[in-house]
Amino acid sequence: MKKITILFLSLSLLFGCNQPQKTAEKPSSPRIKNIVLMIGDGMGIAQVYAGMTVNHGSLNLEQCPNIGLSKTWSASSYITDSGAGGTAISTGKKTYNGAIGVDADTVPQKTILEYAEENGKATGLVATSTITHATPASFIAHQKSREMYEEIAADFLKTDIDVFIGGGLNHFKDRKDSLDLTKTLQADGYSLVYSMKDLEDVKKGKVAGLVYKEAAPPYEDGRGDMLPDATTKAIEILSQDSNGFFLMVEGSQIDWGGHKNDAEYVVTEMLDFDRAIGRVLDFAKADGQTLVIITADHETGGLSLTGGDIEKGEIEAVFTTDYHTSVMVPVYAFGPGSDDFRGIYENTELFQKMMKAFGFR
Repeated sequence: MKKITILFLSLSLLFGCNQPQKTAEKPSSPRIKNIVLMIGDGMGIAQVYAGMTVNHGSLNLEQCPNIGLSKTWSASSYITDSGAGGTAISTGKKTYNGAIGVDADTVPQKTILEYAEENGKATGLVATSTITHATPASFIAHQKSREMYEEIAADFLKTDIDVFIGGGLNHFKDRKDSLDLTKTLQADGYSLVYSMKDLEDVKKGKVAGLVYKEAAPPYEDGRGDMLPDATTKAIEILSQDSNGFFLMVEGSQIDWGGHKNDAEYVVTEMLDFDRAIGRVLDFAKADGQTLVIITADHETGGLSLTGGDIEKGEIEAVFTTDYHTSVMVPVYAFGPGSDDFRGIYENTELFQKMMKAFGFR
């Protein structure tokens, strides 16, 4: 086991109101127009508390008044991977590790994003990985293996997704089959955006934000506010649809820090994810018709906090593995319908609860 002590002397991230919100008495059938599902890949309770400690005791997600726990096992293993975990959340079906949007028999399953499209809602995906990586892919693609990145990219063109922002340009443009899918996207009416700077100028319409050739760099290597800014831009565009929207946002690299047993990597990614959470909660509070769900597909690293100091922003971290673990992961919920996310349940129930919230059958 590897023991790491982190002292952040000058890391101070600015958050909005971090106190849990007192909720007014809800009407019996709150209107839910939008759902923002936020997945901290690899984020367990220890990752949350590590971020909270280094940030001197508070996170934006503390504003969520309703909390549950999700069971993450897959159809093929006690320990899930992101493909099976993402697919369970997106389709309501347990499947084998490595699967993308298909059940245990490789039969494609309709995702919550596809149901939202079918019901006239705008849809979007944001990630700090490639947009074709396992978690975002499991909401839009149907492939037997998460490694089929070019096939996953081609699946984007079979949908009406309105906004997607992340890495993965090479899977659309620099392909083994020599096809340039960016030309097809452009012909389909998408604004092609290749940098976060250019994304600032886009105000409406369909957006393909392939802002990195591969994955985004880690936050500690200069990614900056890509995740909060991309999330804000996605909401800005999607919220123009009068029918509402579904958006999935992934803080992808909390997981990668866990795989590396690098506590500083985990914490900086956790805090970046929480800043995106803050942006979403600000929108949801002003909007009043948006359900926000914050969870994980699994925990990574078997992280344990063996010491720390909230005042100094220090943690002592021990990892028990460089892979995923089987522990339950937290679910935080905010907004109308959020009390339905209390309790302990299978990860597949997240799909059912989102379908219920939208009133889909």
